[in-house]
Amino acid sequence: MVGAGVSIPLSDPRNTQDKIILAPLTLTLAEQRIAVIGANGSGKSTLLRLINGLVLPSTGTVHVNGRNTRTQATAVRRSVGFVFTDPLSQLVMPTPQEDLELSLRRQKLGKKERAQKAAAILADHGLGHLAQSSIFELSGGERQLTALATVLAVAPDILVLDEPSTLLDLRNTKLLMDRLDALPQQIVMSTHDLTLAATFDRVLVIDKGDVAYDGDPQEAIARYRVLVGA
Repeated sequence: MVGAGVSIPLSDPRNTQDKIILAPLTLTLAEQRIAVIGANGSGKSTLLRLINGLVLPSTGTVHVNGRNTRTQATAVRRSVGFVFTDPLSQLVMPTPQEDLELSLRRQKLGKKERAQKAAAILADHGLGHLAQSSIFELSGGERQLTALATVLAVAPDILVLDEPSTLLDLRNTKLLMDRLDALPQQIVMSTHDLTLAATFDRVLVIDKGDVAYDGDPQEAIARYRVLVGA
């Protein structure tokens, strides 16, 4: 899915010198379920944002299904759905119904048809009864499922999630993961939940901007525990 050779300099205001937040690397991400683990500030989010062009590499290229994230950004973003840690950062309309309708605008449906399709999508996600509720009245799990629904409404090929369960309790985390497990899309997800990471096909361990391990989930988690202990 993704080939990357990247080096991302970030200006460091403390000493006005560039700081590398993700070291040069080459990756091909082909498995159906890929987890990314590592400490806060390790470079996980930067890696995920490279996949849909939210961040561009300072050197090298990133390709998603053959498309260059720099030169074919629009096509890449249409094929890669991105779900943020805090759903309020991407839910911009007052109600779930309105957010879904906004996501569907690129499909050039009539107003009535767009409203009907948005209502059907919410119902499919178990959120139909909340269609007209204020986003701020929803629980954390309901907001995250709404954010997921708005992303999936445009049928992306790949779903990237940046620590989507961080703000959720155990029940809502299970609801979210049950929904993800039923999806046909390839999923790349960063998480601090090692039990969850262990269920994926492949796990990347990111440490200080570099890939410390890439492969078997159980081995990846063991390596990460050693890094944390160190």
